[in-house]
Amino acid sequence: MEKYIKNFLEYLEVNRGLAKATTDNYRFYLSRFREYTKGQGVVAPAKITKEIVHKYRLWLNRLVSGEDKNLKKNTQNYHLIALRGFLKYLVKTDIKSLEPEKVELAKQEQRQVDFLEGSDLERMLAAPLNIEAPEIIKKRDKAILELFFSSGLRVSELCKLKIENINLKKGEFTVRGKGAKLRVVFLS
Repeated sequence: MEKYIKNFLEYLEVNRGLAKATTDNYRFYLSRFREYTKGQGVVAPAKITKEIVHKYRLWLNRLVSGEDKNLKKNTQNYHLIALRGFLKYLVKTDIKSLEPEKVELAKQEQRQVDFLEGSDLERMLAAPLNIEAPEIIKKRDKAILELFFSSGLRVSELCKLKIENINLKKGEFTVRGKGAKLRVVFLS
């Protein structure tokens, strides 16, 4: 099993061009799967069955993390998504195993999303103007916050933004997002 997982991780890196952090996460999640299956005597992909996956899900559900807490459903799903990706790779390379579609994700509770009220947003945007700093720094920080809240950029995208990526005539700029994908953001 270890050889197949190693080949899959190399495939992700070379063929899919995934970020190192993503590949490292897959390595971690699949090492847990390998740990579990080794304990079950499953050493080859052909031995992965729906029952094995069901028991693995149960094992994940009962697994206690470093803080003496069970894994959240979201984290369990990351493990299962990595497993599904691995199984898809096996299918693609003609290695007999369980069909990836048979791995179901855990149902998650809808998370509560809190939005800033208008007054909270105004206070936050005014905050840079109320600090002791040179006027240019205050204006820069206010512009950063306004761009962040109006554009939907990720913090990492905002940090990497360069002046040469901005086209004021067209009212747009390009950012390199997750997976090194370029996207255009419009200024309003």
